[in-house]
Amino acid sequence: MKQVKSLSVLAASVALALAGASGVATAAKVPAGVQLDAKQELIRNNGSEVESLDISQVESYPAISVTSDLYEGLTRRDNNSKILPGVAESWKQTSPTTWVFHLRKDAKWSNGDALTAQDFVFSWQRTADPKTATKYGIFFEFLKNGKDVLAGKKPVSALGVKAVDAHTLEVTTDVPTAFLPDLLTNPQMAPLHKASYEKFGKDYTKPGKLVSNGAYTLSDWVVNNRLVLVKNANYWDAKDTKITKVTYLPVEDEATELKIYRAGEADTIDRLPAGTFQQMKAQLPKEMKPNKILGLYYYGLNCNDPVLKDKRVRQALSMVIDRDVLVNKVMGNGEAQAYSLIVAGTAGASVTGYDWQKLPMAKRVEEAKKLLAAAGYGPNKPLHLKFSYNTSEVHKKVGLFVISEWKTKLGIVTGMENQEFKVFLKTRHDGNYQVARNGWSVDYNDANSFLDLVRCGSDQNDSKYCNKAVDAEIAKGNLTVDAAKRKALLTSATKLAMEDYPIIPLFQYVQPRMTKTWVGGWTTTNPMDIYKTQELYIVKH
Repeated sequence: MKQVKSLSVLAASVALALAGASGVATAAKVPAGVQLDAKQELIRNNGSEVESLDISQVESYPAISVTSDLYEGLTRRDNNSKILPGVAESWKQTSPTTWVFHLRKDAKWSNGDALTAQDFVFSWQRTADPKTATKYGIFFEFLKNGKDVLAGKKPVSALGVKAVDAHTLEVTTDVPTAFLPDLLTNPQMAPLHKASYEKFGKDYTKPGKLVSNGAYTLSDWVVNNRLVLVKNANYWDAKDTKITKVTYLPVEDEATELKIYRAGEADTIDRLPAGTFQQMKAQLPKEMKPNKILGLYYYGLNCNDPVLKDKRVRQALSMVIDRDVLVNKVMGNGEAQAYSLIVAGTAGASVTGYDWQKLPMAKRVEEAKKLLAAAGYGPNKPLHLKFSYNTSEVHKKVGLFVISEWKTKLGIVTGMENQEFKVFLKTRHDGNYQVARNGWSVDYNDANSFLDLVRCGSDQNDSKYCNKAVDAEIAKGNLTVDAAKRKALLTSATKLAMEDYPIIPLFQYVQPRMTKTWVGGWTTTNPMDIYKTQELYIVKH
């Protein structure tokens, strides 16, 4: 009991467990007096084509949005980021590293098959199997033997998950993981229908073959055109799920996105062309639903690149970017300047910074020039770089601003290369870039989610950065059950990493979302920024 009381995050998780014990949480909450439309259909623009619907392979916001509608894990989040019971109607932490989840007996697959604890065991073991080559092994590293299983050093049967019986699942973690109920809301941790997967193999994600357990099933998927989901009649909370059909559009260009929204061809969009937020707010104030999230917009620096191996170069690049101009003039959505890997509101670590960020820009430029000169670059030998980004007018506009900062202040010559999103993901993962646009919103509210971006060998460490001292601080932090000591250690790890400049933080995300007035259920208090369709409804209009 002393350990539980001394760990505030752990105490919060236990409170969540008790809160979830009744299993009465429902989907869309329609206020009294609101009359629903006879047609409960929604069109959402998703920002790009999904890279996959295989829950072992999804990693982008668009893919996670869709698979969060198709699948449900042991727990789930509502549209205020509150943790609710999912397939598990209750759970209990029996030791610092052991959790027991009790599955609801009315949980079914979309084809009517009963859903059991073994479906979670099969799914997790399949994803952690090195043969699967998941992009999200970071979740499974928290499970007992997870790192060794992912590395092929132990069999998948050694993973810390066990079906005690058909409706009881025991999860054992490698270290105290107080945020486990939060982490388990992610679709990568959902169950998988073994029979359909074994029958269809890699084609199991296609319409007519995909068997899901969430509020929706896959009806149609035309790549680069639309992805259509329909209500799952066998979902345990189908009676409270109002939207009967949701269509996801993959429009990447923000100007086109706004155009189809204003033409009535989409009910909600997540992005706006840079610099248009205030205009839209003035014209359509009731349709603006901006949401500040636990997310960081940053540039990744390839630490294996011959030029960017030099920390002095990486530091100079970061120092001269005027983030005040960037957030207020280029973006203008209410973003906050960022100098740290950690953003405001993140549990488990404090936001760090640099002494130089308080200096006048002229002094910052002077110091940056000295760093470049020491690295061998200057007027007689200008630095040449290539900046890569996924196709988007916003990313292009931010890129042009940053490149201009580097050119005018340091004489750096930078070329630009844009790629379709799925191609770009591979480019980053493979390390085939120098400077790359990147962004990260946490999968669960804990500093570990951000620190995964800088841990040695992490799936999401596209900068190829590695500092064993940083990893050691993270490991020590995750082993302690004292909340204050843990926070101090993870903050120390963050500061150590940021002093090496593996990334250039630019701003904390604000999603400048717009939604039609007849779409109910949207909130502006959702720091995780995943809006499940089952939480929404269409008002009569």
